[in-house]
Amino acid sequence: MKSYRDLDIYKIAFELSIKVHHLSLKLPKFELYEQGSQVRRSSKSIKDNTCLRQAGCRRIWQKKI
Repeated sequence: MKSYRDLDIYKIAFELSIKVHHLSLKLPKFELYEQGSQVRRSSKSIKDNTCLRQAGCRRIWQKKI
């Protein structure tokens, strides 16, 4: 594995974040800006947290060697 982008969970999270983003743009106008924005930010944070978790685990593993 060369990168966190090679992880299956990252690929799934990335695809889902794209789908959620597109779906959130179809919300009614009164929800589009406040709640829609929150939905878009939270969907992106899932994939971001996955890559941060992988980077943290890799550093811990390398310290043990």
